[in-house]
Amino acid sequence: MTGREESRAGAGCITLLPEACRTGIFVIDKPRGPTSHQVTAWVGEILGAKVGHSGTLDPQVSGVLAVMVGDAVRVARLLLQHGKEYVCLMRLHGDAPRDEIEAVAKEFSGRIYQRPPRRSAVKRNLRIRKIHELEILDVDGRLVLFRVRCDAGTYIRTLCTHMGLALGVCAHMEELRRTRSGHFAEEQAHTLHDLQDACMRAREGDAEPLRQMILPVEEAVAGMPQVVVRDTAVDAVCRGAVLAGVGVASHTGFGKGETVAVMTQKGELVALGEALVGSSAFKPGQPGLIVAPKTVLMKAGTYPRGWKKAARQS
Repeated sequence: MTGREESRAGAGCITLLPEACRTGIFVIDKPRGPTSHQVTAWVGEILGAKVGHSGTLDPQVSGVLAVMVGDAVRVARLLLQHGKEYVCLMRLHGDAPRDEIEAVAKEFSGRIYQRPPRRSAVKRNLRIRKIHELEILDVDGRLVLFRVRCDAGTYIRTLCTHMGLALGVCAHMEELRRTRSGHFAEEQAHTLHDLQDACMRAREGDAEPLRQMILPVEEAVAGMPQVVVRDTAVDAVCRGAVLAGVGVASHTGFGKGETVAVMTQKGELVALGEALVGSSAFKPGQPGLIVAPKTVLMKAGTYPRGWKKAARQS
């Protein structure tokens, strides 16, 4: 579930940026206390723009919250699927030696079963999630500090409970911070105060601090399968046409049915689409339908209508 808010606060700071910078992503360091929806709404009010966020954090959880601005809100569902990284402080209810804690951490690496907590907003159906890495950072008495990389939708509170049961002493989550969401890391994060200060400077005529904070929407698709299209095919995709192989310049590997990013040869994101065939089933320049666009981000007319020129030549 994504949070989407539309700010009605005048022109807003976002209009002080060049038009090319009015769509993008702000990485916010969410404080403990407010909900993700509240923080996202505040960003929208500060900027005077429509916004959305990439994954809910509980009120008492801090850390990385990617907030999409402008047309970038269309990639919100994609960002929800990105893996996450957390640093967690777990409190054991009894004593346990570090070597046993380390052993249990190894047991919980890989695929695990979870049921969402009662306080969650989703149905409490049993689900499978993958723990990619679980590293014990420190043990101080009954306090255990660990770092975990996991699939989206993994409940760290539940993970602490299960690890405590496996240790035979029970446990609960004491504190949690998200340090990474997909490719967005806490080193890139800015506080709400940073954002407010940058907006104040923008109103005074210096938009550079705000410009440096906003990341291009292309950051959201880093690492995912990509199809690079020829300039002559870009406008057709912007207008919803299914991408044919003759318009493909190059591609990375992907399977049939996967979500792929359709990119220009300059590295601009045109659209997200569904692969109609696997990448091994065609070569760039060959005929045949390759990708059906599902979410178009580039405006029609940004590139010339190459498909019309081709029609005249024929």
